[in-house]
Amino acid sequence: MTHPRRLLSVAHSYVVALNRRLAHEMALAGHCQWEVTAAAPRYFHGSSDLRPIPLERNGREPCALVPVRAHLTSKVHCFVYGRDLRALLREHWDLVHCWEEPYILAGGQVAWWTPRATPLVYATFQNLHKRYPPPFAWVERYCLSRAAGWIAFGETVASTLSHLPGYSDRPMRVIPPGVDVQLFRPDPEARVAVRRTLGWDDDGPPVVGYLGRFVPEKGVEFLTRVLDRLDVPWRALFVGAGPLEGTLRAWAARHADRVRVCTGVVHADVPPHVSAMDVLCAPSQTMPRWREQFGRMLIEAFACGVPVVGSDSGEIPHVIDDAGLVVGEADEAGWRDALGGLLESPGRRAELGRLGREHAHARYAWPVIARQYLDFFTQLLESGAGSRR
Repeated sequence: MTHPRRLLSVAHSYVVALNRRLAHEMALAGHCQWEVTAAAPRYFHGSSDLRPIPLERNGREPCALVPVRAHLTSKVHCFVYGRDLRALLREHWDLVHCWEEPYILAGGQVAWWTPRATPLVYATFQNLHKRYPPPFAWVERYCLSRAAGWIAFGETVASTLSHLPGYSDRPMRVIPPGVDVQLFRPDPEARVAVRRTLGWDDDGPPVVGYLGRFVPEKGVEFLTRVLDRLDVPWRALFVGAGPLEGTLRAWAARHADRVRVCTGVVHADVPPHVSAMDVLCAPSQTMPRWREQFGRMLIEAFACGVPVVGSDSGEIPHVIDDAGLVVGEADEAGWRDALGGLLESPGRRAELGRLGREHAHARYAWPVIARQYLDFFTQLLESGAGSRR
């Protein structure tokens, strides 16, 4: 009997139990063929995208979980793993998957500690060509010299990096993030319940929704300007947190009962809040050193059957494809037309909601994503694409 291949997946984001869904699904999809282990920090201080948190455990996980030490975790580019990860990496693994950017110090550690005979695969969200200062540029070069292949989280990542030295001569696969289609699903009861807690009747004007960080690059202020100029009835629900909260609440106060700003919403309560929306907007705005890398809220809305309108920043048009509306990121008139048309047409909203849900199940459901990872890893192993010396 053939023994299953041993896969180690390393990620600082695995400190959050829900973020280990990829490792879980790879373990399920690879049953009898892959034995999956996730390495996660015992504690991570976090930064703008991850709150300070001790390792969350889930006794029902189908993959093994190994806690490891991490230091200086308030700065994601500079944090480092402890020596217990080095010992773990020196065990026999058929492949190591590193869900850390290849230009950060922790990514360099994984490359240094992984035995040269073990294939190493990185995953990256970087969709802008950046020139990193030392030592990060050196770390990236070293990581790529050791990599058997790499995963781009989107088409804009692939188009940005695939022609660059170090990336161009390694096997690559575009694999997007996934969504839990059991957790995010159409839920009429949750829709009514959330609206009731917000003090809204279910039969009022359609609800325009926003989910994400309250920061300039996410287009929060742009969306408020569009809403101010709409000539059709609307309500608005903003779910998230960030430095623009005060500005957003001041704007909401001028609109009395038709705007709600919800902060502190835990992940388990996100699906009901998305269900309370009639349209979800992703008005991301490209900045000199940032453009939208994916837009996870889009696939969550898709799975809930909520139609989406997104800007053309970064990866958004590729995520939406033909399952929603894409409008120029600076085109306020276009946004007013697109949003106004949807708010006035329940039939069109229902059609896009159906298309989005089909899109979520076919392209972004976690079992689909996990199988793509394992297929890529299998391709690398069977082609003999081991680590680079």
